[in-house]
Amino acid sequence: MTESKRQHTAEQSEDRAPEETWSVRKLIAWTADYLKRNGSETPRLDAEVMLAFALGCERVELYTDIDKEVETPIRNRYRELVKRRSRGAPVAYLVGRKEFFSLPFDVSPAVLIPRPESEFVVVEFLECTRDRGSVRAVDVGTGSGCLAIAAAHQNPQAQFIAVDRSNSALAVAAANAKKHGVAERIEFREGDLLEPIAAEAPFDVILSNPPYIPSAEIEHLAPCVRDFEPRGALDGGPSGLAIVERLIEQAIPLLKTEGHLILEIGHNQEKAVRALLDRPEFRLNPTIRDLALHPRVVHARRT
Repeated sequence: MTESKRQHTAEQSEDRAPEETWSVRKLIAWTADYLKRNGSETPRLDAEVMLAFALGCERVELYTDIDKEVETPIRNRYRELVKRRSRGAPVAYLVGRKEFFSLPFDVSPAVLIPRPESEFVVVEFLECTRDRGSVRAVDVGTGSGCLAIAAAHQNPQAQFIAVDRSNSALAVAAANAKKHGVAERIEFREGDLLEPIAAEAPFDVILSNPPYIPSAEIEHLAPCVRDFEPRGALDGGPSGLAIVERLIEQAIPLLKTEGHLILEIGHNQEKAVRALLDRPEFRLNPTIRDLALHPRVVHARRT
Protein backbone atom coordinates (compact mmCIF):
# COMPACT_ATOMS: atom_id res chain seq x y z
CA MET A 1 0.00 0.00 0.00
CA THR A 2 1.39 3.42 -0.93
CA GLU A 3 2.00 6.10 1.70
CA SER A 4 -0.85 8.25 0.34
CA LYS A 5 -3.26 5.32 0.54
CA ARG A 6 -2.10 4.51 4.09
CA GLN A 7 -2.72 8.11 5.15
CA HIS A 8 -6.12 8.14 3.44
CA THR A 9 -7.06 4.90 5.20
CA ALA A 10 -5.83 6.27 8.54
CA GLU A 11 -7.86 9.45 8.11
CA GLN A 12 -10.92 7.41 7.21
CA SER A 13 -10.42 5.43 10.41
CA GLU A 14 -9.96 8.66 12.33
CA ASP A 15 -13.18 10.06 10.90
CA ARG A 16 -15.02 7.03 12.25
CA ALA A 17 -13.42 7.40 15.70
CA PRO A 18 -16.09 9.64 17.28
CA GLU A 19 -18.73 6.94 16.70
CA GLU A 20 -16.94 4.69 19.18
CA THR A 21 -16.36 4.99 22.92
CA TRP A 22 -13.07 6.75 23.40
CA SER A 23 -11.28 7.21 26.71
CA VAL A 24 -8.29 9.45 27.29
CA ARG A 25 -6.07 6.37 27.30
CA LYS A 26 -7.44 5.04 24.03
CA LEU A 27 -7.26 8.40 22.28
CA ILE A 28 -3.62 8.89 23.24
CA ALA A 29 -2.63 5.38 22.16
CA TRP A 30 -4.46 5.57 18.83
CA THR A 31 -3.20 9.06 18.03
CA ALA A 32 0.40 8.28 18.95
CA ASP A 33 0.35 5.33 16.56
CA TYR A 34 -1.27 7.40 13.82
CA LEU A 35 1.22 10.25 14.17
CA LYS A 36 4.15 7.88 14.24
CA ARG A 37 2.98 6.43 10.91
CA ASN A 38 2.70 9.98 9.58
CA GLY A 39 6.22 11.08 10.40
CA SER A 40 6.13 12.58 13.90
CA GLU A 41 9.35 12.10 15.86
CA THR A 42 7.52 12.60 19.18
CA PRO A 43 4.12 11.01 18.53
CA ARG A 44 3.02 10.32 22.10
CA LEU A 45 4.11 13.72 23.36
CA ASP A 46 2.29 15.36 20.44
CA ALA A 47 -0.84 13.35 21.19
CA GLU A 48 -0.79 14.29 24.87
CA VAL A 49 -0.11 18.00 24.36
CA MET A 50 -2.92 18.35 21.82
CA LEU A 51 -5.42 16.35 23.88
CA ALA A 52 -4.67 18.40 27.00
CA PHE A 53 -5.23 21.54 24.91
CA ALA A 54 -8.54 20.22 23.55
CA LEU A 55 -9.66 19.31 27.07
CA GLY A 56 -8.47 22.61 28.54
CA CYS A 57 -6.26 20.95 31.13
CA GLU A 58 -2.59 20.47 31.93
CA ARG A 59 -0.87 17.51 30.35
CA VAL A 60 -0.25 15.82 33.71
CA GLU A 61 -4.00 15.90 34.40
CA LEU A 62 -4.60 13.46 31.55
CA TYR A 63 -3.35 10.69 33.80
CA THR A 64 -5.62 11.50 36.72
CA ASP A 65 -8.61 10.67 34.48
CA ILE A 66 -6.91 8.28 32.09
CA ASP A 67 -9.99 6.07 31.63
CA LYS A 68 -12.53 8.88 31.47
CA GLU A 69 -14.59 9.03 28.27
CA VAL A 70 -13.94 12.08 26.10
CA GLU A 71 -17.10 13.75 24.83
CA THR A 72 -17.84 14.10 21.13
CA PRO A 73 -17.31 17.90 20.77
CA ILE A 74 -13.86 17.62 22.34
CA ARG A 75 -13.00 14.59 20.19
CA ASN A 76 -13.99 16.55 17.10
CA ARG A 77 -11.76 19.46 18.13
CA TYR A 78 -8.93 17.06 18.89
CA ARG A 79 -9.35 15.24 15.59
CA GLU A 80 -8.87 18.48 13.65
CA LEU A 81 -5.65 19.19 15.56
CA VAL A 82 -4.40 15.67 14.82
CA LYS A 83 -5.14 16.02 11.12
CA ARG A 84 -3.25 19.29 10.92
CA ARG A 85 -0.33 17.80 12.83
CA SER A 86 -0.22 14.83 10.43
CA ARG A 87 0.16 17.34 7.60
CA GLY A 88 3.21 18.88 9.26
CA ALA A 89 1.90 21.75 11.36
CA PRO A 90 4.02 22.15 14.54
CA VAL A 91 2.22 21.30 17.75
CA ALA A 92 3.35 24.57 19.33
CA TYR A 93 1.50 26.56 16.66
CA LEU A 94 -1.57 24.33 16.93
CA VAL A 95 -1.91 24.89 20.68
CA GLY A 96 -0.40 28.39 20.66
CA ARG A 97 2.24 27.85 23.30
CA LYS A 98 5.61 26.31 24.08
CA GLU A 99 7.47 25.88 27.36
CA PHE A 100 10.91 27.46 27.70
CA PHE A 101 12.99 27.67 30.86
CA SER A 102 9.96 26.28 32.76
CA LEU A 103 7.78 29.17 31.57
CA PRO A 104 4.87 28.88 29.11
CA PHE A 105 5.32 31.14 26.09
CA ASP A 106 2.62 32.14 23.63
CA VAL A 107 3.76 31.44 20.06
CA SER A 108 2.38 32.03 16.59
CA PRO A 109 3.69 31.53 13.05
CA ALA A 110 5.20 35.02 13.39
CA VAL A 111 7.90 33.70 15.73
CA LEU A 112 10.39 30.88 15.86
CA ILE A 113 9.33 28.13 18.24
CA PRO A 114 11.60 28.21 21.34
CA ARG A 115 14.04 25.29 21.48
CA PRO A 116 15.52 23.64 24.59
CA GLU A 117 19.02 24.27 23.20
CA SER A 118 18.46 28.02 23.44
CA GLU A 119 18.13 27.70 27.22
CA PHE A 120 21.93 27.49 27.33
CA VAL A 121 22.05 31.15 26.23
CA VAL A 122 19.98 32.09 29.29
CA VAL A 123 22.10 29.92 31.58
CA GLU A 124 25.27 31.64 30.33
CA PHE A 125 23.67 35.07 30.79
CA LEU A 126 22.75 34.24 34.39
CA GLU A 127 26.22 32.88 35.08
CA CYS A 128 28.03 35.98 33.81
CA THR A 129 25.67 38.47 35.52
CA ARG A 130 25.48 36.74 38.88
CA ASP A 131 26.03 39.18 41.79
CA ARG A 132 26.65 42.10 39.42
CA GLY A 133 23.75 44.29 40.47
CA SER A 134 21.98 46.25 37.74
CA VAL A 135 22.54 44.86 34.23
CA ARG A 136 21.69 46.52 30.89
CA ALA A 137 21.25 43.93 28.17
CA VAL A 138 20.05 43.56 24.59
CA ASP A 139 18.29 40.57 23.02
CA VAL A 140 18.75 40.69 19.24
CA GLY A 141 16.09 38.97 17.13
CA THR A 142 13.88 38.40 20.15
CA GLY A 143 11.04 36.54 18.38
CA SER A 144 8.74 35.24 21.12
CA GLY A 145 10.89 37.07 23.67
CA CYS A 146 11.92 33.80 25.30
CA LEU A 147 15.59 34.72 25.90
CA ALA A 148 15.04 38.19 27.35
CA ILE A 149 11.96 37.20 29.34
CA ALA A 150 13.48 34.06 30.86
CA ALA A 151 16.66 35.98 31.71
CA ALA A 152 14.75 38.89 33.25
CA HIS A 153 12.48 36.50 35.12
CA GLN A 154 15.52 34.83 36.70
CA ASN A 155 17.53 38.02 37.29
CA PRO A 156 15.41 40.80 38.81
CA GLN A 157 18.28 43.28 38.32
CA ALA A 158 18.30 42.86 34.54
CA GLN A 159 16.93 45.54 32.20
CA PHE A 160 16.52 44.51 28.54
CA ILE A 161 15.94 46.05 25.17
CA ALA A 162 14.55 43.38 22.84
CA VAL A 163 14.90 44.02 19.11
CA ASP A 164 13.23 42.34 16.14
CA ARG A 165 12.57 43.23 12.51
CA SER A 166 9.02 41.86 12.75
CA ASN A 167 6.31 43.98 14.34
CA SER A 168 4.14 40.85 14.59
CA ALA A 169 6.87 39.05 16.53
CA LEU A 170 7.28 42.01 18.88
CA ALA A 171 3.55 41.90 19.65
CA VAL A 172 3.89 38.25 20.69
CA ALA A 173 6.98 39.03 22.78
CA ALA A 174 5.33 41.97 24.53
CA ALA A 175 2.34 39.81 25.48
CA ASN A 176 4.69 37.18 26.89
CA ALA A 177 6.59 39.79 28.91
CA LYS A 178 3.33 41.00 30.43
CA LYS A 179 2.25 37.43 31.19
CA HIS A 180 5.44 36.75 33.14
CA GLY A 181 5.54 40.04 35.02
CA VAL A 182 8.67 41.50 33.43
CA ALA A 183 7.14 44.00 30.99
CA GLU A 184 8.37 46.99 33.01
CA ARG A 185 11.97 45.78 32.58
CA ILE A 186 11.93 45.02 28.84
CA GLU A 187 11.61 47.60 26.07
CA PHE A 188 10.72 46.34 22.61
CA ARG A 189 12.17 47.94 19.50
CA GLU A 190 11.52 47.25 15.84
CA GLY A 191 14.55 47.26 13.58
CA ASP A 192 17.56 45.47 12.15
CA LEU A 193 20.03 43.93 14.60
CA LEU A 194 21.58 46.59 16.87
CA GLU A 195 20.77 49.63 14.76
CA PRO A 196 17.70 50.71 16.83
CA ILE A 197 19.72 50.94 20.06
CA ALA A 198 23.13 52.16 18.88
CA ALA A 199 22.64 55.58 20.50
CA GLU A 200 21.89 54.02 23.90
CA ALA A 201 25.18 52.18 24.41
CA PRO A 202 27.10 50.96 26.26
CA PHE A 203 25.57 47.67 27.40
CA ASP A 204 26.70 44.97 29.79
CA VAL A 205 25.43 42.08 27.70
CA ILE A 206 24.33 41.48 24.13
CA LEU A 207 22.78 38.08 23.49
CA SER A 208 21.11 36.50 20.50
CA ASN A 209 19.82 33.38 18.84
CA PRO A 210 20.42 34.71 15.31
CA PRO A 211 19.45 33.02 12.03
CA TYR A 212 22.36 30.66 11.32
CA ILE A 213 21.17 28.02 8.86
CA PRO A 214 22.82 28.26 5.41
CA SER A 215 20.29 29.27 2.77
CA ALA A 216 20.83 26.12 0.69
CA GLU A 217 20.03 23.92 3.68
CA ILE A 218 16.61 25.43 4.38
CA GLU A 219 14.90 23.17 1.83
CA HIS A 220 16.34 20.10 3.56
CA LEU A 221 14.91 20.93 6.98
CA ALA A 222 12.03 18.96 8.45
CA PRO A 223 8.74 20.06 6.84
CA CYS A 224 7.36 21.26 10.17
CA VAL A 225 10.25 23.76 10.30
CA ARG A 226 10.74 24.52 6.61
CA ASP A 227 7.07 25.01 5.74
CA PHE A 228 5.75 26.67 8.89
CA GLU A 229 8.38 28.63 10.84
CA PRO A 230 9.41 32.14 9.71
CA ARG A 231 12.22 31.87 7.18
CA GLY A 232 13.73 35.14 8.36
CA ALA A 233 14.41 33.58 11.74
CA LEU A 234 16.22 30.62 10.13
CA ASP A 235 18.13 31.83 7.06
CA GLY A 236 21.67 32.91 7.83
CA GLY A 237 22.69 33.57 4.25
CA PRO A 238 24.95 31.48 1.99
CA SER A 239 27.38 30.46 4.74
CA GLY A 240 24.88 30.61 7.59
CA LEU A 241 26.98 33.29 9.27
CA ALA A 242 26.00 36.48 7.43
CA ILE A 243 23.85 37.73 10.33
CA VAL A 244 26.33 36.53 12.95
CA GLU A 245 29.18 38.43 11.28
CA ARG A 246 27.16 41.65 11.08
CA LEU A 247 26.07 41.28 14.70
CA ILE A 248 29.64 40.85 15.90
CA GLU A 249 30.78 43.98 14.04
CA GLN A 250 27.89 46.04 15.42
CA ALA A 251 28.40 44.78 18.98
CA ILE A 252 32.01 45.95 19.31
CA PRO A 253 31.34 49.68 19.93
CA LEU A 254 28.17 49.03 21.95
CA LEU A 255 29.60 46.80 24.69
CA LYS A 256 31.17 48.06 27.88
CA THR A 257 34.73 47.01 28.64
CA GLU A 258 34.41 43.45 29.98
CA GLY A 259 30.89 43.33 28.52
CA HIS A 260 29.58 40.01 27.24
CA LEU A 261 28.52 38.85 23.77
CA ILE A 262 26.58 35.56 23.96
CA LEU A 263 25.54 33.86 20.72
CA GLU A 264 23.74 30.63 19.94
CA ILE A 265 25.36 28.80 17.00
CA GLY A 266 24.75 25.79 14.78
CA HIS A 267 26.32 22.54 15.93
CA ASN A 268 28.99 22.66 13.18
CA GLN A 269 29.81 26.38 13.37
CA GLU A 270 32.03 26.61 16.43
CA LYS A 271 35.32 26.95 14.57
CA ALA A 272 33.99 29.53 12.11
CA VAL A 273 32.29 31.71 14.75
CA ARG A 274 35.28 31.61 17.07
CA ALA A 275 37.43 32.69 14.12
CA LEU A 276 35.14 35.70 13.60
CA LEU A 277 35.62 36.61 17.27
CA ASP A 278 39.37 36.05 17.27
CA ARG A 279 40.28 39.73 17.23
CA PRO A 280 41.79 42.28 19.61
CA GLU A 281 38.39 43.58 20.73
CA PHE A 282 37.32 40.25 22.26
CA ARG A 283 38.55 37.63 24.67
CA LEU A 284 36.92 34.25 24.06
CA ASN A 285 35.46 32.06 26.79
CA PRO A 286 35.10 28.28 26.36
CA THR A 287 32.28 27.22 24.04
CA ILE A 288 29.16 25.94 25.83
CA ARG A 289 27.89 22.52 24.75
CA ASP A 290 24.28 21.37 24.88
CA LEU A 291 22.99 18.11 26.38
CA ALA A 292 23.91 16.25 23.18
CA LEU A 293 27.46 17.66 23.60
CA HIS A 294 27.12 19.76 20.46
CA PRO A 295 28.77 23.21 20.50
CA ARG A 296 25.84 25.52 21.15
CA VAL A 297 26.81 28.87 22.68
CA VAL A 298 29.85 31.08 22.00
CA HIS A 299 30.71 33.65 24.66
CA ALA A 300 33.19 36.51 24.20
CA ARG A 301 34.12 39.43 26.46
CA ARG A 302 34.93 42.93 25.25
CA THR A 303 38.54 43.86 25.99
